[in-house]
Amino acid sequence: MSDTANNPNRKSWLSVPKDSDFPIQNIPFGVFLTRDDVITIGTRIGDTAIDLGALHQLGYFDGIPLTDDIFLQDTLNDFISDGKKTWRLVRNRIAEIFDAKNNTLKDNEEHCKIVLFTLDEIEMQLPVQIGDYTDFYSSKEHATNVGTMFRDPNNALLPNWLHIPVGYHGRSSSIVPSGIPIHRPNGQTLPAGSEEPIFGPSKLVDFELEMAFITTDANHLGEPIPIEEAEDYIFGMVLFNDWSARDIQKWEYVPLGPFLAKNFASSISPWIVTLDALEPFRTEGPKQDPEPLPYLKYKGKKSFDIQLEVDITPENSSPLTVAKSNFKYMYWTMSQQLAHHTINGCKVNSGDMMGSGTISGPTPDSYGSMLELTWRGEKPIKMMDGSERKFINDGDTVTMRGYCKNENVRIGFGEVSNKLLPPFNPKKSKK
Repeated sequence: MSDTANNPNRKSWLSVPKDSDFPIQNIPFGVFLTRDDVITIGTRIGDTAIDLGALHQLGYFDGIPLTDDIFLQDTLNDFISDGKKTWRLVRNRIAEIFDAKNNTLKDNEEHCKIVLFTLDEIEMQLPVQIGDYTDFYSSKEHATNVGTMFRDPNNALLPNWLHIPVGYHGRSSSIVPSGIPIHRPNGQTLPAGSEEPIFGPSKLVDFELEMAFITTDANHLGEPIPIEEAEDYIFGMVLFNDWSARDIQKWEYVPLGPFLAKNFASSISPWIVTLDALEPFRTEGPKQDPEPLPYLKYKGKKSFDIQLEVDITPENSSPLTVAKSNFKYMYWTMSQQLAHHTINGCKVNSGDMMGSGTISGPTPDSYGSMLELTWRGEKPIKMMDGSERKFINDGDTVTMRGYCKNENVRIGFGEVSNKLLPPFNPKKSKK
């Protein structure tokens, strides 16, 4: 079945601002609270949010095999479970409904009032119930930078890194959507020159520029996913800020890896952009040497040209862009990550999320964390207000954006933006 939603010549009867991340060729999926305090599944064209639950009830998806309540839920999990054929049918139908040449909904004023919302009339929610979350470590530049800082620069990559997509299981309960502030974490750290740890707030809170993909129900327990089929089980992608507490991590990560330094908060952009929408932006990934083992070998273009940037905005000040990178720098592809994740028979479910790992490029301005950008704090970054940053300060807002662009169309993710608050201070109980 062809993907007609991607037609670059298609125009919408809805207004789409120039350089919008959300032209009619995008049609992402998300969950939002409406002006009537109803949670619904929706999409977005330009600056208009579209209630898919209402659209379905009004009969606009007739002929597509959907349950009556598929869009009347507070997560996308069941819709994602319906599989790639259904996702494509729905995207194609949405593109038809909002095509400039189709007046069926456009001329029905009553239906438009029910279905369409301005962005200030909605509140975005976490789009999926994330059962399991895996974070990979798949940027060769990032792994090399970190290995150079903390180990022997001549042996920056550990022996396994060029052979497997290294990853670890993260905490899904602390993943939040854009706009939700997070607190600086407390934990144990080992001060320089000390032999005993101390307890207190992390002094080295950092962002990690990542992207993440969302899966559908993919396999039975014990059944690997072949690499050539992996993309059939990836619904779409989001921007991902995997917050880190570097000083807590340094003390705790041996021997079992990240724990409290990583599970206090991770942030995602609320609109999931489908792989179908990203199809025009496929590109070659880095050459892999040594050649991967057979179960990780693939043919074709499995990476995507997604331009990324990170802003830091101090409280009551102006934003500064501190990094510009690109998803195409990732050494290990999403297909390889999913194939490796399941080669031992690990089961993958609808709504599972897999982070790319920090995305760093080949130049200092393309590094994906403050750890690298300031090189462990040795090269502070000057903000627009004259203050300096080695890591993230309380009151700072970190904003990540991502988009693809060619001569025909721009497809974007919006943003993930969250403010860092001081450590949580429980209110004293009243006597």
